[in-house]
Amino acid sequence: MTSSIKSDLFLTNKSSFGRNERSFSSMKRAVSNNLAAASAVKSGSKRLRVERALRERRIDEVERRESSGKFGIYGGKFVPETLISCLGKLEAEFNFVLHDAEFQAELAIALRDYVGRETPLYFAERLTNYYKNENGEGPDIYLKREDLNHCGAHKMNNAIAQAMIAKRMGRQRVVAATGAGQHGVATAAACAKLSLDCTIFMGSEDMEKQASNVFLIKLLGAQVTKVEGSFKDASSEAIRQWVNDLEVSYYLTGTVVGPHPCPSMVREFQSIIGRETRRQAMERWGGRPDVVVACIGSGSNALGIFHEFVGDEGVRLVGVEAAGFGLDSGRHAATLATGHVGVYHGAMSYLLQDQEGQVLGAHSVGVGLQYPGVGPELSFLKDTGRAEFHTVTDEKALNAYQLLSRLEGIIPAMEAAHALAYLEKLCPTLPDSTKVVVNCSGRGDKDAPLFFQHRPALDA
Repeated sequence: MTSSIKSDLFLTNKSSFGRNERSFSSMKRAVSNNLAAASAVKSGSKRLRVERALRERRIDEVERRESSGKFGIYGGKFVPETLISCLGKLEAEFNFVLHDAEFQAELAIALRDYVGRETPLYFAERLTNYYKNENGEGPDIYLKREDLNHCGAHKMNNAIAQAMIAKRMGRQRVVAATGAGQHGVATAAACAKLSLDCTIFMGSEDMEKQASNVFLIKLLGAQVTKVEGSFKDASSEAIRQWVNDLEVSYYLTGTVVGPHPCPSMVREFQSIIGRETRRQAMERWGGRPDVVVACIGSGSNALGIFHEFVGDEGVRLVGVEAAGFGLDSGRHAATLATGHVGVYHGAMSYLLQDQEGQVLGAHSVGVGLQYPGVGPELSFLKDTGRAEFHTVTDEKALNAYQLLSRLEGIIPAMEAAHALAYLEKLCPTLPDSTKVVVNCSGRGDKDAPLFFQHRPALDA
């Protein structure tokens, strides 16, 4: 059974499509009928090449995707039959708790008293002044301080909510995968609070770079299981373990990838970031942000702040991917900038692939950005043009990590430093007093050793 599940669920789109002709045919019809935007399905590479003409479509389609987990052609459930029933039960429970007053009241109390919400919308005065031009003009820069959440990142918003769902469903064991370790720490903490057994799968490469978070996960009582490779490999192994123990285990995903309803659940529980931002902006300056900026790995922190503003055409949504050593180097994690559409981990989205359709490894100095795919909703926002996506290199992110630390006394996660790094290009293009909100998605204590490896002179 294990080998069958492995090949059906975890190989790239080339293998998945070959074994599921009906799903492939349905997907082709969806491309043709719903979007009128597929240029071809090429039998050699098994890629979909989506026409950029999608940009002229209205974003209204976003409002009708919830029931199926589809965002245009993206999302869905590309999984073996053994998982369909389990995912159906999860979706039913998710839909129930969204409208259950008792669950929502319990979650609100947990978010306030345990997670520490709401997080501040902080005016970064010195950073604002740093980016002013010679005439003293420039945008006003605000940080949404998700780094102040319990356990130091936005990840806890989703972890506590899903752990509560696992408890309601009678699951005794939670399994999860983590890259930078922030989701692992948050999940371990939530499971400790709710008396759930917890196993965190983590790539060997990431464990080396994020040793402090490995210690914290163990301190919180969770088991850490090493998987050779990186986050994508840990994710595959976590889901395999879940599939082999569906009646007892709960797979607590931390990001907006995977089969429906996983991406929608994470997005929903993270969207409190955007809702707070809207309310706080109204209190601070009486309007909405003009520009919202977030880093892009697979997408949880970005959608957490973007989702609230998708329907506000006057709010510019800017996602920043990791260019690593440069887009031409082959060592980056810029899925939306260079990827192609395919199926991975049970859903259709943009992926980093080679000419044979095989998923490539990703690289970033921000370990949490090292995933070769991106969520289906972000893939859709790219094609419709509702959000724009840019890239910054490792070097620029390291500079931004140091800059915010020195100017504001705030140490950002290396992932969030990618969003901050893009201000260097963004700010000179904006009118005076433009209101820019950057999602500071996590704190950077975990990245300090990594930073000094790259900047040893500062450690002298």
